[in-house]
Amino acid sequence: MLKTEKKVEYLELVYDLIFVYVIGRNNTLLHDVENGFVSPSVFFTFLIFGFAVIQIWNFSTFYTNLYGRNSVRDHIFVFINMFLLYFIGDGTRSDWAAYRTKYHIAWALILINIAVQYLIEYRKHKDSLLEMKAIRGMLLVLFGETVLVLSSIIAFNTFTIILSVLGILFGIVLTFVFADKKKAVHIDFPHLTERAMLFVVFTFGEIIIAIAPYFAVEITASSIFFCIMCFLLVVGLFLCYEALYDHIIDRHMESSGRAYMTIHIFLIFGLSLITAALVFMRDPEIYIWPKVVMLVGAFLLTYLCMFMLLRFAKPEMKRCRKVVIRTIALSVVFAALMLLLRENMTLGILVSVLYVYGQYGLIWFFRRQKGIL
Repeated sequence: MLKTEKKVEYLELVYDLIFVYVIGRNNTLLHDVENGFVSPSVFFTFLIFGFAVIQIWNFSTFYTNLYGRNSVRDHIFVFINMFLLYFIGDGTRSDWAAYRTKYHIAWALILINIAVQYLIEYRKHKDSLLEMKAIRGMLLVLFGETVLVLSSIIAFNTFTIILSVLGILFGIVLTFVFADKKKAVHIDFPHLTERAMLFVVFTFGEIIIAIAPYFAVEITASSIFFCIMCFLLVVGLFLCYEALYDHIIDRHMESSGRAYMTIHIFLIFGLSLITAALVFMRDPEIYIWPKVVMLVGAFLLTYLCMFMLLRFAKPEMKRCRKVVIRTIALSVVFAALMLLLRENMTLGILVSVLYVYGQYGLIWFFRRQKGIL
């Protein structure tokens, strides 16, 4: 008997919207420019806060995938987390030290909230040794990270950062340690892929908002050119992910989903960097090198993650060595051209568009070669 695929509920979509707000707040950190650069401390804060929020989403998604029933209890726990995420959003500032107590208490309470849901499920699955072991593993992850997060409140500023990073790394590493046990608890992989796809779509929404100022300028040949190029960039990125999700990813394979979701954490982060990089291109206060380095790094990270998703390709599309070699070669050429043309943003954005559609072309020809169109 085939297992019924778990559908993404309306509650999950509403929950994801609060993450769009918080990620948008995190992107604004990079607008704090000093002497033509984003300061290293601000950029590091952007990294920490970005991974912290996406990790919270990841923990919530796995719980819903395993035990979510769209019940009254689920609604209550989700709405509590949404309420707490507003405090995280408000605490996401370049002068984060003044808001660290509020931010970290909200972060810890969210982790405890998710852990309490696992504790409730633990009592309900005493007849399944495998599920009890898996739940204990997740409780260790959630409460262990909570201790590190709370400890960072009373630490000095430098140690606050260190403990925050350790908390995130603790959560990532330990979830992989317990990944094999998770397989025995019947992860619904199609549901995970759909949740990840929807989060990516919401992130594309942030990019669409970011390029809107390109259209609010005096109509000239140059402004129209940049409007067209930026729009084509967003469309090309979307087409690449759409092709992977709709035609190449085997959404019904057996998997713990851990690697798939971890790749998406970095993919979403890469798209956030692209959002910031496109804003930088219009900002005359930003020096050329930061603009180019961020844009190149953001695209390379995004496409690295996209092509890492090929490990989850359908059986008939597993052999993709040529595609990987070609995409690496195309990426090297792209990076080299962007550095050579760094003084000319007009050519730079044109090269970026050609790179995005070059990657889409590789995916399209790969699909055609395998007979999947």
